[in-house]
Amino acid sequence: MRVRFISLLLLLLLSVNLRAADYRAEPLDEAAPADEISSDIAATLARTGTRVIRGTKTTFCDIWLCKELAVQKDFKVTSELLYPFTPGQLMGVARFARRGSDYRDQDIDSGVYTLRYAQQPVDGSHVGTSLTRDFLLLLQAEADESSDVLDYDSLAERSAEAAGSSHPALLSMQRVGEKTKAPSMRHNDEHDWWIIGLDGKTDAEKELRIAFVVYGVAAE
Repeated sequence: MRVRFISLLLLLLLSVNLRAADYRAEPLDEAAPADEISSDIAATLARTGTRVIRGTKTTFCDIWLCKELAVQKDFKVTSELLYPFTPGQLMGVARFARRGSDYRDQDIDSGVYTLRYAQQPVDGSHVGTSLTRDFLLLLQAEADESSDVLDYDSLAERSAEAAGSSHPALLSMQRVGEKTKAPSMRHNDEHDWWIIGLDGKTDAEKELRIAFVVYGVAAE
């Protein structure tokens, strides 16, 4: 009887821990922190954002997309590229309430970061690391004050500084999947990825859903 009781208790504790590790997204009726980003970048952001919550109430991060997302008019989706953005363009801002990690499991300190679109280079160093080439790179907000498109070298260098390493800090963009009300969150059981879905607007005032791994690391 005692062994059975202990087993049930362990199962209960395990289920509580699993629930505590869940993530969800909810609307955030709050503007991005103007005192921590440049006025130029603040002017590009939507008035409201999205809050990512871990467990029952712990704030993981807040995200604000740009109010208009510029897109390439002649873009066509391929097996490698999913999104019609220009490498280096500003996508939004994220504020991490506590230390997190990126898609490569690099530490991301708490603080405010800009999010910029990037495409994984086609070279021998990246073969087999991802099925798609769409990523969001994180840059420390204090090191990224202009909303202009950044060239790849500057983008990669500043993002690596944000990670405190030789490799950019990045979040993997994913296929949108089943369309549900945004903001949405889905879990990839195979990789233990939490994938957020957000709705932005293009410069033609059309709705555009984007999805990316907000918590989870690349498969080894």
